[in-house]
Amino acid sequence: MGGTPARDGRTVLRLVSGFTRNRLTRGLPTRGRFSGGCARGRRERVRLPLPPTLAATLGYDAVGVPARHGFRLMARLSRPGCVFSDGDWWWWIVPAGSDQDLTWPAPARYAAGGYVPRAQPRLIRHPGAGAPYTPPIPLYLMVCQLAGTAPAWAPSGAGGQRE
Repeated sequence: MGGTPARDGRTVLRLVSGFTRNRLTRGLPTRGRFSGGCARGRRERVRLPLPPTLAATLGYDAVGVPARHGFRLMARLSRPGCVFSDGDWWWWIVPAGSDQDLTWPAPARYAAGGYVPRAQPRLIRHPGAGAPYTPPIPLYLMVCQLAGTAPAWAPSGAGGQRE
């Protein structure tokens, strides 16, 4: 797994396939990884900006839920990482590839690369020190409970859609 040079000269580790990376850099939807109507029309997106004091060494994606569920999820998570809000959605930062071999149930949205619909998201929770990540498995289990669905994932390499 190699790095690719970023615009500012740093090397950024990319944990998405070439197909997904190409679609993201061109501003196109990534079929199924960002649900919520993005495939129906081109939407402008913005990448959630992590605080410079937190290192995202694993890359990052975001999981969003409607704002009406935000406080409930936040209260039940033992170690929430960075959380952003744009008024309608709350976005949790998770390690890149946290959708590997599983599908996040509706009403959740999975935003690869941390690219979310442009709506002026702002940081509402800073984890202090360490990493910016919310552990994805507890978050996934809570989102499944919220959605009223049973958690389901495929054994590694045996299913789940990856782009």
